[in-house]
Amino acid sequence: MQIDIQARNFSLTESLKRYVVKRINSALISSNDSVQRIIVRLSSDNGLKGGTDKRCHIQVVIPHQSDVIIDDVEENMYAAVDNATDRAGRTVTRHVTKHRKFKRVLDPIDSTAA
Repeated sequence: MQIDIQARNFSLTESLKRYVVKRINSALISSNDSVQRIIVRLSSDNGLKGGTDKRCHIQVVIPHQSDVIIDDVEENMYAAVDNATDRAGRTVTRHVTKHRKFKRVLDPIDSTAA
């Protein structure tokens, strides 16, 4: 599993980078074999009311399936990463499980061939 972390409108610290990798690995441990690549885009956006919002956008690439995309905005970057990685873990697990069940229905084992 390849993890690509990008920062926009702020500099990415080594501690934040390590934190993101730790949270991604923890959230996606059960689906690790199914995931090809994860792209994490962290950004600091100015809100309409003048406040600063921290955005964590996660794109999970799973071969032969549509990408899972999660986006979360919080006042704190660590909170945005926490929420986005938790949601990504649940969504990817559900996505992969659904695909496995669907694949079994399409490719049943022929018991008469044995």
